[in-house]
Amino acid sequence: MNDIICPNCKKAFKVDEAGFAAILKQVRDHQFEEELEKRLKLAEIEKESAVKLAEASIKNRLNEDLAKKEKEISDLLTTKNNEIAQIKSKLDNAELQTKLSVTEAVKLIEKERDTFANEVKNKELEKVNLESTLKQQFTMELKTKDDIIKMKDDEIAMRKELKLKLSTKMIGETLELHCETEFNKLRSTAFQNAYFEKDNDSKSGTKGDYIYRENDEYGNEIISIMFEMKNEADDTASKRKNEDFFKALDKNRNEKKCEYAILVSTLESDSELYNSGIVDVSYKFPKMYVIRPQFFIPIITLLRNAALNSLKYKAELAVVKNQNLDITDFEEKMNSFKAGFARNYQLASQKFSDAITGIDKTIKELEKTKAALMSSENNLRLANDKAEDLTIKKLTHGNPTMKAKFDELKGLDYK
Repeated sequence: MNDIICPNCKKAFKVDEAGFAAILKQVRDHQFEEELEKRLKLAEIEKESAVKLAEASIKNRLNEDLAKKEKEISDLLTTKNNEIAQIKSKLDNAELQTKLSVTEAVKLIEKERDTFANEVKNKELEKVNLESTLKQQFTMELKTKDDIIKMKDDEIAMRKELKLKLSTKMIGETLELHCETEFNKLRSTAFQNAYFEKDNDSKSGTKGDYIYRENDEYGNEIISIMFEMKNEADDTASKRKNEDFFKALDKNRNEKKCEYAILVSTLESDSELYNSGIVDVSYKFPKMYVIRPQFFIPIITLLRNAALNSLKYKAELAVVKNQNLDITDFEEKMNSFKAGFARNYQLASQKFSDAITGIDKTIKELEKTKAALMSSENNLRLANDKAEDLTIKKLTHGNPTMKAKFDELKGLDYK
């Protein structure tokens, strides 16, 4: 509830928000009509002043030209009169001159007089033509000023009618329709391979207004832009700001995988920043711009040309990446070969070492066998020596029985 004081009785009474808003609207409408009437009166006064000023200027120019021409004619007449007077004086003083000389002089003067008369006629014709030209020019200027004033009057009337008819939603749709119309004017000539349609995908809960994509002849994407259009009527009570829509626009750009985000806006109409042209707001959200509707086509052209210029560098970068990839593959193959060779060498070296170890073990066993054989040979030699050294005497030593037996055998042999 708001307290209102009556200007007549000085009493205060309460009014709810709806009533207060209605009173404010009546006051604003009354102020707007008064301001419009004042401006129309000022325009009419300016028109009358401009017409009067133009008339005075043209009259002054005509008077100045006429004065110059009259002065030239007067000077010529004075000069010729002086010449005629001098000739007449000479004729009066030259009584001894022959009649032929006088006749020739008169003819010469008459010829000059005729020439002068023709010059005067030509000057008068020039004056008439100049007056006609100035009048036509003045008429054209007046007509042009009348057309300009009529155009301003029509624009004022159109804006008044538009404000009365359009709702907030219709205003927004009008801006979208404007941008779509401007794009379609150049679609067949400048944007033949471009996609520019409304964003109808709202799976994530939000969606932008329009998406612009363009591919090259090989199907590679050159550029992609997410557009958001925001318009606002002059009499809207709640004034919104451009930055209120940055976060949602950036979200839609990322979800739809667009490279750039552009807000086409008429909000904050008094802002010098946004009225200066294309505003880069990448310090808040990457690759985001805010523009007025008149910069819709220029910013597409600028970003598109920049992307086309960067295609060559992207191609060169891709070649360098492929070269680096080839070198990387070569190095990987080389490293793989070296690793495999090292593994095979390690395995072969291990097998060779095992074989050498086996040979060493075999040699040691053979040496043991050799030593055993040599030891057996020595034992056999000793056994042989012992066998050769064995005699009957040694066998019967200390054994009388065996001695008696051998003695008997000897006696039998002797017999």
